[in-house]
Amino acid sequence: MTSNPVVRPEIIEFYTRSNEAARLQTTATGSLEFTRTRELLRRHLPPAPARVLDVGGGPGAHARWLADDGYIVHVVDPVPKHVTQAATIDGVTAELGDARRLAAAAGTYDVVLILGPLYHLHDQHDRISALTEAARVARPGGVIAAAAISRYSPLLDYIATTGITEPRIQGGVRDTLAQGRYSGQRGFTVAYFQTSSELCAEITDAGLTDPTIYGVEGPGWVAVKAIEKYTGANLMGTDMYEAALAAARMAEPHAALSDASAHVLAITGPGPV
Repeated sequence: MTSNPVVRPEIIEFYTRSNEAARLQTTATGSLEFTRTRELLRRHLPPAPARVLDVGGGPGAHARWLADDGYIVHVVDPVPKHVTQAATIDGVTAELGDARRLAAAAGTYDVVLILGPLYHLHDQHDRISALTEAARVARPGGVIAAAAISRYSPLLDYIATTGITEPRIQGGVRDTLAQGRYSGQRGFTVAYFQTSSELCAEITDAGLTDPTIYGVEGPGWVAVKAIEKYTGANLMGTDMYEAALAAARMAEPHAALSDASAHVLAITGPGPV
């Protein structure tokens, strides 16, 4: 186990009181994120039973399907509640830890996932430290996948929910667009949001090369979120959900659309299988 992770207390408090375990399963936008992340990872993963380190893996949403697919999965997370939840999943082990200071020995994992830590590390040095640690514990030729929240997602989100009409929200969105910092005005905690080009540059600065960049949810997530908010309907499994999913897949080859997703995913290592 690593030493106690040094994480801003408001981040720990947010995840302790929120139901992160259900977030990806209860709304169409959450399902888009989950489904697309899983399908993108499956293109690059080596065959099971490869060893997967899920850094910042939360309560184990992705660890669960990875274990079901036959992978050997270990979760590291700074939130005690998440570690307890992840450890209950069959085939998954979990420990309290910090993405910037992993306990694992060098070259011990075939796959390292960093699907949450980067957007809770405000300082570039810390983000590069997390990426460098991922590279250290991955075996030569291993797969590393890192996710970021798009710099433009608050603007798009607040359009969908009409929060953008509030002067206080406008000020926060302007700050995020200019600097990437999000102060947690509504519905989330303090965070740092990146452009796909910034994510790519930091991966390169960490000594990793040739990342493939994907927009996760595609441009249709905004319409899905707006419809769910203003009709009260759950769009999972509907034609609108399927349209957003199809749009995300069609947008993949077009780099200009990557940042229109709520999340951006960078994968280094062997190409798609």
